[in-house]
Amino acid sequence: MLPAQAQDLAELAATKVNPNAQMLLEADTLVYDNDRQTVTAVGGVQIDYDGNRLVAQRVTYDRKTKRLVASGNVQLVNSDGTKVYSDHADITDDFGNGFVNALRVETVDKTYMAAESAERMGGVLTTFHNGVYTACAPCEDKPDTAPIWRIKARKVIWNGERKTIRFEESNFEFFGFPIAYLPAFEIADPTVKRKSGFLMPGISYNNKLGVGVSIPYYLALAPTYDLTAKSTYFSRQGFLGEAEWRQRFDNGEYSLKVAGMRQADPGAFARDTVDRGFAGDANKTRGMMGTKGQFAINSRWNFGWDILVQSDKNFAHTYSIDGYDQKVHRSEVYLTGLNDRNYFDLRAMHFEVQEDAFNSDPKARAKEQPWVLPSLDYAYIPDTPLAGGQLSFNLNSRVIHRNDLDRAFNEPYDDTTPVQRVPGIEGESGRLTGEAEWKRTFITDGGLVITPLLAFQADANYVNASAGSLAAINDMAGNPNIQSLHPGVTADDRSSFARFMATAGLELRYPILFSMAGSSHILEPVVQTFVRPNERYVGGLGIPNEDAQSFVFDATTLFDRDKFSGYDRIEGGTRVNVGLRYSGSYENGWTTNAIFGQSYQVAGENSFASPDLVNAGAFSGLETNTSDFVALAGFASPNGFSASVSGRFDEKSFEARRAEVKAAYASTPVTLTSSYTFIQKQEPYGFDKDRHEVSLGASTRLSEHWRLFGSGTYDIENSFMARKGIGFSYADECFTYLMTFSETRSSRTAERSQNIGFNISFRTLGDFGGAKDNVIDQ
Repeated sequence: MLPAQAQDLAELAATKVNPNAQMLLEADTLVYDNDRQTVTAVGGVQIDYDGNRLVAQRVTYDRKTKRLVASGNVQLVNSDGTKVYSDHADITDDFGNGFVNALRVETVDKTYMAAESAERMGGVLTTFHNGVYTACAPCEDKPDTAPIWRIKARKVIWNGERKTIRFEESNFEFFGFPIAYLPAFEIADPTVKRKSGFLMPGISYNNKLGVGVSIPYYLALAPTYDLTAKSTYFSRQGFLGEAEWRQRFDNGEYSLKVAGMRQADPGAFARDTVDRGFAGDANKTRGMMGTKGQFAINSRWNFGWDILVQSDKNFAHTYSIDGYDQKVHRSEVYLTGLNDRNYFDLRAMHFEVQEDAFNSDPKARAKEQPWVLPSLDYAYIPDTPLAGGQLSFNLNSRVIHRNDLDRAFNEPYDDTTPVQRVPGIEGESGRLTGEAEWKRTFITDGGLVITPLLAFQADANYVNASAGSLAAINDMAGNPNIQSLHPGVTADDRSSFARFMATAGLELRYPILFSMAGSSHILEPVVQTFVRPNERYVGGLGIPNEDAQSFVFDATTLFDRDKFSGYDRIEGGTRVNVGLRYSGSYENGWTTNAIFGQSYQVAGENSFASPDLVNAGAFSGLETNTSDFVALAGFASPNGFSASVSGRFDEKSFEARRAEVKAAYASTPVTLTSSYTFIQKQEPYGFDKDRHEVSLGASTRLSEHWRLFGSGTYDIENSFMARKGIGFSYADECFTYLMTFSETRSSRTAERSQNIGFNISFRTLGDFGGAKDNVIDQ
């Protein structure tokens, strides 16, 4: 190597582009020809200059033309990471212009181009002649095999300034077969994440909407905000228009979406549904507006919202408006804080149940859904122990407003049936609850675990019920069916009241460990006693119950201090929970577990036997002083198989009141989930028949890239398939394909809703279709 000559070459190039850059040259041999004004590097040549690198067997630099001519396994790596492979390259000394024969290009994000020849001009514009483009990596075993997809074009123009790749006279090939001829089209280059233009179209099918074809257009208006407009034509219902605005900030982001249409064929929907219309008045003009946002005020506090407003209660669900099509959408504005052992959550909410059914008024069901203005949760656990135990505080409050009485019967929308409930009153109600709990654990020398507990809860409540609500409460109190279930029940129309509940508890656990050959087991008898006064105002109707309307008494809730699901009801009286817990582990990787027990109301009034507006506690298994038995048993194996069985059984006859069996298997090629659920009829809750349901889900990987999946739910009691679906997918590093079919059947109208969807995704090109991978599970 001749350092002086290398430095001369470096200085020549440096003065051309960047006076501060240095060129580093390595080679086995360096020859300087003064007559021809050339410098030739031979053998293992590597030139590094201003972030660019040239590697070849031979490089000749012509000082007259200021060009580098490289040959022999040429590799050019640009400063952005793009790699160019060729046998011959003729480029300028600043790497800005050049000509390359028989080249291959690999970008930093693994997209590939090849061409017979290419020219680079001005350092930004590269033209490939007879070029090929793909995002599929070449097969290592068979590099000459055609990739899954590629685009062949007479000319490919890569504009580094506009960040576009333009194809002229091109063919799109799939597994080596041409399937589409495209005279000219343009895409963003692989480095671009946001660029205005048409996105890949979508297609879907629904038996009530028809075939849907969507064409979205994306506007990258600025680095921090953009707009997407989408037009969808449904063969049965006409055009649906959508637009979504998104904007980002340093501390968060928000979006605004609007959608609307005029239905061409409301009659395609079932009678007596919101989608079709009411009493001959076709529901044609429909629309929605939704917005979401989330901002970090600082490292501890977050503020956000999720709001949906629509013309009727089912538009967003029927037309699958992305982000707003849930069966139950919760509109809310919230403020949350989290720091060490403090948690704060304040939010205002409104619930939208997106269903197609209505009774006499298409908007009545929407009016029955409450406004929560607001709900507050605060939790705090002090760092310092108190008397050696842990102290915790909880604060909860809620204010609820409802525009219409929510009056339910044992069959939906049938006011002639005798057993009725009032899930929500018309008017306002509010509650403020404070709770403190202290507990400490002691372990005796003999292994007995003793946990004493003290708790105190206080409520302040107010109720401002409408005249209609008060009349409904009086009717309910005078109903003979209610009186037969709860003799002596009375209406209670007080406007304000206070409650408190003090609890003294003691838990005794005696874990017994015993070992056997190849396994160890823990058997743990548990006894809990909670001493409390009676629940105040129990046995009177008129006190709202908004957040403790339903609960499940089973093995998982056996040892809960308060088994109600919310704060509006408080468990009172003295209760004893007795049970046995078991767990086992084996050297071969198997594990087993089980719980069995019962609960006893030993003193005071049983809150679960006392009615409220929704009959909470009725047929729960806790309404008698000696509860039903609850049990659970399960196991898990190291090969992915697991199963469990749980149930609630009558305390006298041991008849099954509720049962659930689950089984699952998960391995590399196959995943299976199955369940059977039985719930005995519960007339006070509106279920006058036993419920039996079987569900099955399966997914199998047929090969490295192919997957087949499906699921189904069968209603045994009514003898019909409630939900079913099947799908298959292919996925690799450059291409994905998804095809699904699903069908749901309404137990109320027996109407079937069918959906067929597919989605094809070509990496760097976009998606075509509209199917979702989770459609089978919905």
